[in-house]
Amino acid sequence: MKKLTKILALVLALSLCAGLMIACGSGGDTKGTIAVIAKGETHAFWQAVKAGAEQAGKDYGYNVTFRGPTAESEEYVNSQREMVQAALTRPDIKALVIATIGLGFADELTSAYDKGLPVVEFDSGLYSGGADITEGKDPTIGGVATDNYAAAGVAAENFYKYLKDKGVVKNGYKVGIIQHDSTATGIDRAGGFKDKIESLAKADGYTLDLNVQVKANNPGEYKLGLTALKDWGAQAIFMTNEGIVNEVFPEVSDNAAAYKDILFCGFDAGTNQYNWIKDAGAKYALLVGSVAQDSYSIGYKAVELAAKKLQGEAVSDVGIAGRWYTAENIDELKDQNIFYMG
Repeated sequence: MKKLTKILALVLALSLCAGLMIACGSGGDTKGTIAVIAKGETHAFWQAVKAGAEQAGKDYGYNVTFRGPTAESEEYVNSQREMVQAALTRPDIKALVIATIGLGFADELTSAYDKGLPVVEFDSGLYSGGADITEGKDPTIGGVATDNYAAAGVAAENFYKYLKDKGVVKNGYKVGIIQHDSTATGIDRAGGFKDKIESLAKADGYTLDLNVQVKANNPGEYKLGLTALKDWGAQAIFMTNEGIVNEVFPEVSDNAAAYKDILFCGFDAGTNQYNWIKDAGAKYALLVGSVAQDSYSIGYKAVELAAKKLQGEAVSDVGIAGRWYTAENIDELKDQNIFYMG
């Protein structure tokens, strides 16, 4: 009887262990770890990216670590490089997902290749065309990022529809664009909006008058762009990023009479954009709508790309389209971690 009891106890113990192993597997850490190194960690955008990345890890059975420097500034490049180097020393790391805030990661990428670790670029990539990578030792398997040109086209399409529905579009209608810098992101967003709204107007038999103000990310620069467009007689203005909105919104709200006849359209998210789109109309110039980067999906798809590669699947670049929002659906997008505050 004692022998039977011991056997039953052993069977029960083995069953419990098996159950625990299954439970651990469902927790997503039995296949190893995918290390995500982002440009930052505290900003709401990166928190949404983190949420998406962690969910993809759970869905594909991987543990996900998420790290980023204190601020999204090139002075923190060395700090970020140390994070990449630390990940490369860990035996449980199976893949890396990286968005760097500067160049100069060639040695780390070569090391990843030598260790057989696939690397996914996300947000804005790692380096310029792979020029600095040791020939034949590029570990990158693909990239995941907002398709800025297409997302700006989404903004233009919806903004133009509003203008057309209001009956204000005509030949010579003045549309201004404040472009946040001369990087590929700024160029793609301004170009995507410009090309799309021009083509839509042309299809309706109209020729628009467009004015693009390219400004550096320095205090007061975006306000100068706004003033230039107002003096030019802009009737509608597109702002290519959150930073522009953050500088334009106080100017528009503090000088309501000067801007009351201009219609605005934005890009990205943030508290100022939320307050403007919710409160506009009765107080100051209208922010018709904006297009948000789907930061949650960027994080999800980046980790998913790594997981699929580790499973032996063929992978390729993933472009994430923007989501148009207005006062009517902004709270819904906020609940979905697409629109962020901050």
